[in-house]
Amino acid sequence: MRTTKLLVGVFVLLALAMPSTVGKFSLTTSTYLCTGYAGCQAAGYGNAGYGQASSKMYWRMYSGHNCTNYVAYRLIQNGIPATRPWEGNGNASNWGVAMAGITDQTPTVGAVAWYKPHVTPAGSNGHVAYVEQVISDTEIIVSEDYWGGDFYWRRITKTGGGWPSGFIHFNDRVVAPTTAPAIVGTPAVGAPLEVATGAWTPTPSSVTVQWLADGAAIPGATAPTYVPTPDVKGKPLTAQVTAQLDGYTAGQAVLATAPVAPGVFQPAEVPAIQGVAEVGQTLTLTSSSWAPQPAKVTTQWYADGAAIPDATGATLVLTRDHIDRIISARVTASASGYRKSISTPPETTAVLAKPVAIVSPSRVKGAPEVGTRLVAKAGTVKPTDATATYAWLRNGQPIAKATNPTYTVRRADLGSALSLQVTLTRRHFRDTTESVAVAPITTVPEVKVRTDASRKRVVVDIRVKALGARKPDGAITVSIGKRTVEAQVVAGSARVVVRGAKAGTRPVVVSYAGTDFVQPAVAESSVDIPR
Repeated sequence: MRTTKLLVGVFVLLALAMPSTVGKFSLTTSTYLCTGYAGCQAAGYGNAGYGQASSKMYWRMYSGHNCTNYVAYRLIQNGIPATRPWEGNGNASNWGVAMAGITDQTPTVGAVAWYKPHVTPAGSNGHVAYVEQVISDTEIIVSEDYWGGDFYWRRITKTGGGWPSGFIHFNDRVVAPTTAPAIVGTPAVGAPLEVATGAWTPTPSSVTVQWLADGAAIPGATAPTYVPTPDVKGKPLTAQVTAQLDGYTAGQAVLATAPVAPGVFQPAEVPAIQGVAEVGQTLTLTSSSWAPQPAKVTTQWYADGAAIPDATGATLVLTRDHIDRIISARVTASASGYRKSISTPPETTAVLAKPVAIVSPSRVKGAPEVGTRLVAKAGTVKPTDATATYAWLRNGQPIAKATNPTYTVRRADLGSALSLQVTLTRRHFRDTTESVAVAPITTVPEVKVRTDASRKRVVVDIRVKALGARKPDGAITVSIGKRTVEAQVVAGSARVVVRGAKAGTRPVVVSYAGTDFVQPAVAESSVDIPR
């Protein structure tokens, strides 16, 4: 309570030193929580280091046990400049007068509890204390030091007496946001919203949220996450965020949204139409689902976009009325507070009566040899006026421009497997496709023989040619009379020497064994062997 004035009345000094006015002034006005620097420290109540720093003067106040020096020290610790913010009298009684512009009746943590002279527990020079906690608007806890007295923590109630004359707000410590809270999400029925509570200083012990709709608190909506329900559709929402820490003024943020829009169903499973689009067949619509699950789901079938009367179930039996028409369906989800959601599965192809039936299969006439002509012979079908189209394939792949009933085997087909694909079509009927296999394609060779004979030997020159395989290989046997020699044709030619054949005109028989794709062949000739 002592200030920079040295010459004060003896009676004031004595009064301040008296236990009746210093220390535990009155149990009816205050509750003392601890006494002395060491005692308070042991009880869990600190002094912010003033016990070690009290020998120094702050704001030109007297050092030691002194209310003004202690409070000045605490304010400087909180960031206030070390120079007193006003000139003139430093007595406690003058603090609230000199700083009237920032003095009011609202207690906050870090504020200065100011007492006018002779307001309990102050003497004639007034008193100042440091507000440590604000329990409520009518209850606070302060720490304080007394000139000629001791250091205390004290609980004060407004109704019990000893309430300060005012509170000086130099730089009150409150819980304040460093990162502003925000609402994440779009306000719509069924769409989760979440409050990002942000960051606060100092770190709060708890951060609470209260959601309101149109200004009225929503019962039970006190979590950071809130899912708007149908009853708040069209109402603006508010989230009140409160950050609390014992001994600090709670920090608050009020966040607002636009009016809540109708909810939107999110398809979780899109339906599909299963079944064959033919007369007499049943189409089935697979189940569909949404998030959230709607209160009501309806189905409607359509033919060429027109609603089919009474077709509102999960199945549809196709009749002749549906021939050549495209079938579709719509599934509609609805619920209070939500926009209607429509799921549309892929539509069917045009409805057919039934497939073209094959009574007898098609076939291919002609030898499967290079250069020959293959002819497609269509089988019999029902209905008999179905149209047949053709496609010739080589090793399963369509041959370019080979779409006629006839096909001349090409050199490129040698060794390949040809087949014929016959597609039978008729309006209102489903196409039927049949496949006719053709044996692997071979080629017929031409074997030419030329001989040159002497008394001791016969030289036979052989040439083998074939369409698609002009110079084939293969085994060959040469017989002259009773003499036989085996050899190999390489790249379409061979030279064979036959020795020991008898003189005279002798038959020459050349047998070519062929290959996988070149057919065997025999060539006959004769040779005159001199004596």
